[in-house]
Amino acid sequence: MFDKSLYANLILPLPLPGYFTYEVPSDLRNTIQKGVRVVVQFGKKKLYTALVKELHEIKPGIPVKSIISQMDAKPVVNPIQFSFWEWISTYYMCTPGEVMNAALPPSLKLSSETRLMLHPDFEGDYSNFNEREYRIVSALEQRKELSIADAAQVAGQLRIIPLVNSLIEKNAIQVFEEVLQRYKPKTEKYYRISKTYRNDDRALMAMLDYLEKRAPRQYEAMQVLIHSIGTLNQYDKGIPKSALQQESPNLDPALSALLEKGLIEVSEHKVSRLAKHEASKNVDEICLTEHQQEAFSQIKTHFLNHQHVLLHGVTSSGKTEIYIKLINEVLQQGRQVLYLLPEIALTTQIINRLRMYFGDVVGVYHSRHGEAERAEVWNRLASARSVFAGDDGQMPEQNPVQNPQKQESEKYASHSVILGARSSVFLPFSNLGLVIIDEEHDSSYKQYDPSPRYHARDAALFLAMQHKASVLLGSATPAIESYFNTKRGKFALVTLNKRYGDLMLPRVQVADIKEAGRLKQMKSHFSPLLLEAIELALAGNKQIILFQNRRGFSLRLECGICNFVLECRHCDVTLIYHKREKILRCHYCGYSEPLPLRCPKCQNPDLNLLGFGTEKVEEELSLLYPDISISRMDLDTTRSKHAYHRIISDFEEKRVDVLTGTQMVTKGLDFDNVILVGILNADNMVSFPDFRAFERSYQIMAQVSGRAGRKGKQGTVIIQTRNPQHPVIKLVMDNDYEKMYQLQIVERHRFNYPPFSRLVKISLKHKEPEPLGKAAAELARKLRNEFRGQILGPEFPMIPRIRNHYIKEILIKLRRDATLAQSKVKIGHIINEFLKTSMIKQLRVVTDVDPM
Repeated sequence: MFDKSLYANLILPLPLPGYFTYEVPSDLRNTIQKGVRVVVQFGKKKLYTALVKELHEIKPGIPVKSIISQMDAKPVVNPIQFSFWEWISTYYMCTPGEVMNAALPPSLKLSSETRLMLHPDFEGDYSNFNEREYRIVSALEQRKELSIADAAQVAGQLRIIPLVNSLIEKNAIQVFEEVLQRYKPKTEKYYRISKTYRNDDRALMAMLDYLEKRAPRQYEAMQVLIHSIGTLNQYDKGIPKSALQQESPNLDPALSALLEKGLIEVSEHKVSRLAKHEASKNVDEICLTEHQQEAFSQIKTHFLNHQHVLLHGVTSSGKTEIYIKLINEVLQQGRQVLYLLPEIALTTQIINRLRMYFGDVVGVYHSRHGEAERAEVWNRLASARSVFAGDDGQMPEQNPVQNPQKQESEKYASHSVILGARSSVFLPFSNLGLVIIDEEHDSSYKQYDPSPRYHARDAALFLAMQHKASVLLGSATPAIESYFNTKRGKFALVTLNKRYGDLMLPRVQVADIKEAGRLKQMKSHFSPLLLEAIELALAGNKQIILFQNRRGFSLRLECGICNFVLECRHCDVTLIYHKREKILRCHYCGYSEPLPLRCPKCQNPDLNLLGFGTEKVEEELSLLYPDISISRMDLDTTRSKHAYHRIISDFEEKRVDVLTGTQMVTKGLDFDNVILVGILNADNMVSFPDFRAFERSYQIMAQVSGRAGRKGKQGTVIIQTRNPQHPVIKLVMDNDYEKMYQLQIVERHRFNYPPFSRLVKISLKHKEPEPLGKAAAELARKLRNEFRGQILGPEFPMIPRIRNHYIKEILIKLRRDATLAQSKVKIGHIINEFLKTSMIKQLRVVTDVDPM
């Protein structure tokens, strides 16, 4: 196919700029394609899985290595994705390798593992080995090869590298690199009657007569097999073992005996790890209210005019029904849908609602799914790649699908609707028609660490532009930037001001805990007003949500005499007490230590646990109301794979009376029986030192308030605060988003904050504060020379040291105009030149575009 030498530009999963050129060996020239994974050597020994970005015949000016092997028969990444990755890399000032690391599911990203084997010249002389070296060599004689971890276990020594180096010097062992394929398709055994008996009814009957008399258990197994084959009409492929076991358990011995006699055959077939789901309802059964229908019609009109739409609907206004109607129309066009949610917890409820109408069309993609499950979702979408996407990664003007019904089986096979968290923007869509960004205001859409530090909402807007897809952003409390875009005509605005069924918005009341404390009316952290409302709700068999934006039991341990506070050894934060585990833990680095009996400084035994988190709320409420069921939803209780589903399911089924939690309980959850929401401490939100604190505290309180009274009777919200007159609390009580926006937009304009500017935050990190300060001052000086009047800092952040690294931050306010991209290039160039000339070793510089 190629007469000249062929070269490939590759993306390697490393934080290095640019692409890497390798030669394509002659045996791969006819099979290699853009988007397939290949194995290459990088450096002296290390092997990596890279992605083929481009193929060309331009000979590099320097010698290049050859590709070792090709891992895929078909591309796993399509041209549209490569174009999308380039935008992510450019906009968020990161490398293509960092984007690749974020985009691919873990099982498709492979690097090599160092393994040990005996040296071919080793003659079995153990005389100069110590005991640990002898153990390793002895194990290699029996097992032929060991991983580094295996060798450490055999030797009983954690620091194994010096031991390995010693054995290499003695020519006893050698090392090699092996790339391990982490994803393996799931297979299942399928049984069928052997060919002799499938085609000869007489022989089959004679065989059954013989088994009935001589081997009753084998006869039973054969009868189950024949019945299942007839029922499922799978004469050629056979019946999966799982189906046979459902019909009759403990068939293994009988099946083995039948196999030995040649009466049945067995084969292995790939099966999906993803559970099957069937639709139980028709979308036409959804009857929209007058307000919903009006919003639905407006959205469709704006889509026809190629406008993205912000749906500003109050909580419980029925936005999800509108989403389902729109999804159905897009599927009928033979196109795909991406439905983004900010929290994994939300997918638990929404997925059930979507699958009622769309069954297996809906796929789920987020980090709580196993590696193999995520790889399967990826592969299904990749295998459904559209033939209509050009090599430039752009979709044609017209959708060429003429017969949607012909596409039906392909839709089911490829997950035409993907419901997921932020990482699902990287999936290999080929014909995206609609992107829904639910709760679009939520800060969880922003990736903080590691790079790329992208915002899924903004990335999804660019992705939709590539596919010529429509975008619907939904929220009861839109981000100020999104609402600003509607004011200047970039987005169309559609509003839903009425709750579904004309239900009243919850009644919001304020409890002054400062005054209640002065009058000694507080019971633990509960005001009289809140306790009275809790008792009223419980008496009416209603449910309650209590929100406290801190997890753990107590927020700090303080000495009653010297006021010493126990802090993390590696971060400048207090340790949080977790009573269930009986430890003090840092929520930044994970460091923990047991609860001390005395003050480490003055040896005083009088130690006070101050502040409270969700764990303490759960315990103290159970002391006040011992007969009720209380559940907690925070990071500590949702670490396991199915924890979200269990907690939400228990609350939905009314097995739990009170749900307490952090921000997880504020976002989009829909519970019919919740009549009361309590916000236990509003002050720690409104007093946060950040220009977005006003907006965020309004959003959080308005969102959690919206969980109350979603069916039937009007709900109640009680906000506990020491400052009842705070403007944010007043706005939440009035449910006045427009006024909140007007107040904030004036403030943002005055101080040139987003949406009137773009922010780039540069964080410098070092283990010593003095060299860090010098480096930060020097970099800030270089930046000021180029961006006069646009630089803030350098300053220490609220937490100046995390994981033993001190931090200083520089904030750059860039103009929102045509020079934005050029400004980022200049910033990157200044940082690179600074790092090249800096004399300070081990200095890290982290760039965050559009920090939250």
